[in-house]
Amino acid sequence: EVLKVKSFDEDDLYKTLEWLSINQEKIEEKLFKHRHKDKIDEIFLYDVTSTYFEGMKNELADWGYDRDGKKGKKQIVIGLLTDREGYPVSIEVFKGNTQDPKTVINQLKKLKYKFEIKRVIFVGDRGMIKNAQIEDINEFKWNFISAITKPQIEKLLNIGVMQMSLFEEKITEVYYENYRYIVRRNPERAKEIERNRKSRIDYIIKIINKKNSYLLEHKRASVEVAIKDINKEIEKRKLKGIIKVGANVRTLTWEIDDTAIKDSSRLDGCYVIKTDLPKDVLSKEIIHDRYKDLTLIERAFRTIKTTLEKIRPVYVRKECSTRGHVFVCMLTYIIAKYIWDNLKGLGFPMEFIFSTLDKIQYSAYEFKDRIMKVLPDKLLEHQKLIIDKLQIKLPHIL
Repeated sequence: EVLKVKSFDEDDLYKTLEWLSINQEKIEEKLFKHRHKDKIDEIFLYDVTSTYFEGMKNELADWGYDRDGKKGKKQIVIGLLTDREGYPVSIEVFKGNTQDPKTVINQLKKLKYKFEIKRVIFVGDRGMIKNAQIEDINEFKWNFISAITKPQIEKLLNIGVMQMSLFEEKITEVYYENYRYIVRRNPERAKEIERNRKSRIDYIIKIINKKNSYLLEHKRASVEVAIKDINKEIEKRKLKGIIKVGANVRTLTWEIDDTAIKDSSRLDGCYVIKTDLPKDVLSKEIIHDRYKDLTLIERAFRTIKTTLEKIRPVYVRKECSTRGHVFVCMLTYIIAKYIWDNLKGLGFPMEFIFSTLDKIQYSAYEFKDRIMKVLPDKLLEHQKLIIDKLQIKLPHIL
């Protein structure tokens, strides 16, 4: 009705996805120039996710690291590059077995050659930017902000580069081998991890009690098999060494190792951000905040995958259709984010906003052998508030 599309069927949709895939770079470039026509920021955020398939014959689907908790499903890997405010710049689909760091070089080349950015601070999550990626970034004479893994933190503690006393709510930093390490402990996150650990321990104890009831009722049931099953659960929930299971005749016993819990909880809520930016370029506080901006990409993935858009199920098989499908999701998210950013001051949930817009519908009237489609003259108060805030002027007659 609005776009004056006369008619279309599935073949038209497939052709459109193919056209989008072929023209994706041109569209991304135009959108980028439009959004950044006044000022080009130098900070860009990047992260990856994956999405699984019910089918087996998609040309890009492969076995890979499972993020969705769907074992036995092929998947694709999706890399999203955004500007500092979290607005998508580019999205790319990789085969399902592609490792996260391997996707970084493509983004660097886009920024350098496609978008012609002269100065970049590339922000990526822990495990994303390794030595090879740092070399690629430095080759362009750019800088990075990332974080290091827990084993890497342990290593720096063991060699004396940093001490546990540095991990406070207040941000501190140390300098080592030409890199700055921004150090912090988030007390709320530490409490959350502690609660999670206790919940996992309680779950194992509950299983032990169930097994004891089963062993009591079934005299031929094997105690050794029961212990083996519980140890699998313990390992699955990363509690190995913390809770130990034994047996007293046909009754299972358990013991909590407080020393192991203390060792395990030592780094609860602790994180270390790594960067090669000089101190006179960005302060440790700003570097910390820019790394935390990666939550903007997490929100984008959440919107695309599970809340508003629901990228699954993917019904297409061809590579071009798959890329077109994912690109549509990126374009849709740009619109959704624009609406959300302009309306967040109203305090409405995103679902309520889109439901409100969806309820603005036309009425059809027959008039002199033709059908008149008329939008309402008066909107409900919250509908008018949303429309006015978005600076949308609705037509009266379609």
